[in-house]
Amino acid sequence: MDDRLLDILACPVCKGPLKFHKAEQVLVCRAERLAFPLRDGVPLLHEEDARQLPSDDPLMARSP
Repeated sequence: MDDRLLDILACPVCKGPLKFHKAEQVLVCRAERLAFPLRDGVPLLHEEDARQLPSDDPLMARSP
């Protein structure tokens, strides 16, 4: 995931920042506890495509 692209992408729900987790191929919004998948390198930024993360999920850690 290109860092320049990450700088302009935002959570479609809260407009907050997204963190890329390379191993899982997801973009995570910590504020909404959502993980948005990437398909063929393209982020799927629809709320329906995201999965809800429990507060203790490792993806919720501050560092990806």
